[in-house]
Amino acid sequence: MDDALALRALAAVISDSVLRDRFMALTGYDSTTLRARAGERDVLQAVIAFLGQNEADLLRISGQLDVKPALLMAAG
Repeated sequence: MDDALALRALAAVISDSVLRDRFMALTGYDSTTLRARAGERDVLQAVIAFLGQNEADLLRISGQLDVKPALLMAAG
């Protein structure tokens, strides 16, 4: 797992209110939990899995991070 890339993806997701709200609703994480556990493996895997469920979101976040979508998916 590329923790640094997954952490960057998490930061990009939580900086977007729509994605953040959907991510938290689907994972059950709240803002306190995300702050406390942002670098933990299960949280990082959850953000990569979340992006893998919606191609438009994956493309948008990989574009923001300037990485290929396949590389971002491989981070998980």
